[in-house]
Amino acid sequence: MKMLKENLESCTTSEKNPTSKTLLHQAKLSEDSKNSPPMVGCPQDGVVEVQTYINGIPIYRNFVAGLPYNSSLKKRAIEFRKRGILSEVLFWQQVHNYKFHNIDFDRQRIIGNYIVDFYIKTLGVVVEIDGSSHDEKVEYDTERLRFLEGCGLKIYRVTDSDIKNNINGVMRGLEEFIIENCG
Repeated sequence: MKMLKENLESCTTSEKNPTSKTLLHQAKLSEDSKNSPPMVGCPQDGVVEVQTYINGIPIYRNFVAGLPYNSSLKKRAIEFRKRGILSEVLFWQQVHNYKFHNIDFDRQRIIGNYIVDFYIKTLGVVVEIDGSSHDEKVEYDTERLRFLEGCGLKIYRVTDSDIKNNINGVMRGLEEFIIENCG
């Protein structure tokens, strides 16, 4: 920008010199854009924020703004948190208080008309633990998945059985998922 301004000072604006008019127009656009909101989906000031590193790979922030919230589900979400399903408790022990690569997880988060098991707000990632009850709700789960993906979220699904029997494998799988989707 400094170089552009220096070039502008040496130019004169006249009908005979269209290049200087173009430079003045570019400078005006640059000055105007300082006060404009960032374009949707573009990082502000052209800087992409690194949220954390997993296995030496930078993981970039992917915050999804404006997610719908149904406040009438708040009481239910609190009940879900308190009920303590074993696989959710085991997973929570691995991730709460920034234990997993210094990433903040929300538990039983309301998104639209759904309550997701875990949500990483800064990465736009949902973690869903599928127990035996999900076998009977295939259509509901499909609709829910479409909605969440339509919001721009990435969904990592894992079975209740995998968490109980192979928590280390689940955590490695989550690392790979985050690297693939946010790295």
